[in-house]
Amino acid sequence: MKFQDRSQIEALAKFKSQGDLVTSFYMDTDKGRMSKKEIGTALKSLLNEARTRAGELSAGKDKIDAVLRDLDRAAEYGAQTVQGSNAAGLAVFSASQRDFWQPFELPHGPRNRVVFDTNFYVRPLASILDKYSRVCVLLVDRREAVWYDVLMGEIKFLDKIQSDVPKRVKEGGFEGTAEKKIERHIDAHLQDHHKKAAQRTFELSKKIPFDWIFIGTEENHGAEFESHLHRYLCDKIKAHVHSRPADSPAKVLQEVLEVETRLKKAEEEEIVGKLITELERGGRATSGLRDTVRRLNQFEVQTLVVTHNFSRPGRVCPTHKFFYLDDFKCPVDDKKTEIVQDLVDEAIETVLKRGGTVRQVEPPSKLDRYGGIGAFLKYKA
Repeated sequence: MKFQDRSQIEALAKFKSQGDLVTSFYMDTDKGRMSKKEIGTALKSLLNEARTRAGELSAGKDKIDAVLRDLDRAAEYGAQTVQGSNAAGLAVFSASQRDFWQPFELPHGPRNRVVFDTNFYVRPLASILDKYSRVCVLLVDRREAVWYDVLMGEIKFLDKIQSDVPKRVKEGGFEGTAEKKIERHIDAHLQDHHKKAAQRTFELSKKIPFDWIFIGTEENHGAEFESHLHRYLCDKIKAHVHSRPADSPAKVLQEVLEVETRLKKAEEEEIVGKLITELERGGRATSGLRDTVRRLNQFEVQTLVVTHNFSRPGRVCPTHKFFYLDDFKCPVDDKKTEIVQDLVDEAIETVLKRGGTVRQVEPPSKLDRYGGIGAFLKYKA
């Protein structure tokens, strides 16, 4: 099953384990960056590490056996999917003791991880949703208007209307009077067509929570059509496309994805540029994993900016929940720190829990020069 919307996350969040352990499995399977052999090797390594951790759990034998069955099933499913699917990522949610099994194909590769808990670990799914925008594609010409919904690389036809707008003709008459009258008649029909399309767009927007609107119109009618749109919708217009109502959905999708990728990349470059500017002027920013974690421990991080899938092991104080790269004892209470598999992921979750924001950027980017991670701070560094 493909992961598509927030309702799937909500269903997992509502699952009741009744105190049993459940397994959340995430795997990056992006064949655009890795070969099948590399993905297969990573899968085996991930599962072997998870089986070792499962055997060390402080739980009864029945619970440990259940998560081991989860892992066996995830291994079988993962191996099959790596060979037969082009999905960029996989997620599996399994609770053997409750006979629950839910796999998802993901449009974006997540960090490789396996989490055992009494609730499913769904934050990576929410992060994927945040990465994609829901796009309303509206294509308008003199006679037709077509709407598509584009989300996570897929396109869905929404609606289509047709209007009887006459063609423009040359007509004689005294000083062109007849021609001007015909032009006014045609313009009235065209205005009515545009008003209907604008109204239908507003109706669709009330049913579907679009983030962006892409519009394709005849070159000389763009501004005219947009003058009929509700101001709320005008604020969502992010791009003008070349696609037209007669184009196939596949052709429309190709252009929309290219435009969306450019817009997302521009957003990422903007946020990284702002971070670097703040760093260079000695403002409210920090960079590098060690300094970022230190500022996180001091509750100063407002927005975390991190390279997608950047991962490092680390340690955490069991008492204060402060994070460290390599301190074996907490400097605050001198207690032994515990190992965490992914310090970056722990930092992301902590920022979100504290009401901060997280921006993930695709590599390569200028953030790589600053350790792959940084943060805007509440106070000057």
